Amino acid sequence: MSQSRYDRAITVFSPDGHLFQVEYALEAVRKGTTAVGIRGKNVIVLAVEKKSVAKLQEARTVRKMCLLDKHVCLAFAGLTADARVLVNRARVECQSYRLTVEDAPSVDYITRYIANLQQRYTQSGGVRPFGISTLIIGFDTDGTPRLFQTDPSGTFSEWKANAIGRNSKTIVEFLEKNYFKIMDESPEEEDEKTSVKLAIRALLEVVEGSHNNIEVAVMVPEKGLKMLESTTIQQYIDQIEEEKAAAEEARRTSGPTVTTSSRG
Repeated sequence: MSQSRYDRAITVFSPDGHLFQVEYALEAVRKGTTAVGIRGKNVIVLAVEKKSVAKLQEARTVRKMCLLDKHVCLAFAGLTADARVLVNRARVECQSYRLTVEDAPSVDYITRYIANLQQRYTQSGGVRPFGISTLIIGFDTDGTPRLFQTDPSGTFSEWKANAIGRNSKTIVEFLEKNYFKIMDESPEEEDEKTSVKLAIRALLEVVEGSHNNIEVAVMVPEKGLKMLESTTIQQYIDQIEEEKAAAEEARRTSGPTVTTSSRG
């Protein structure tokens, strides 16, 4: 049987162990706009690449970050229509949990629910996988910050920092090099500023440096989610650019100097 026969059915494995429809869904994620999540000591930051909208389109109707509950937020990369369905199901589950248990669902619980829903759509005939990956942030009842990632296969995992979408590999490599160095040296009172700056700096690795292209959300315990104003984002971008220019200038001035000697 040729490969083209195996990629028509979601429930059929190829001889080398692939589910091609799931892999195609992951490819849709890789073509989606980029999203970055940073977990600080007492804060969590989401930064997403903002798509340009038509002049007559209402920008507020195009959202890559969605609040699931008062203490849980989700950012996605991939097919927006698929994300809308998944977000609505997750919101209903959050409210159902509150009605049944009379308490807020944990971030781990709602992540497992979303991952299980994504996985079910890889194992049934007549459906297709959700073409999105998600970053889910929130705080537990004890104030512990949590950052999870799910993908179309239904896999989920917890992270200190992660990225999804287009060029996410470049951002992950940047975070692997800089996350611990920057976050460990940051004083606790500067935790929010440091986390926001790191998220924007990571996103600038693959996105043009302008507040028009970036959207940032910050979540802190008991205060919920707040979206940063575009002027605030631009201030962070300007500060990052100044630091890069200063570091480049210092590198040039501290480089080896070439001396020439004349013979008499």
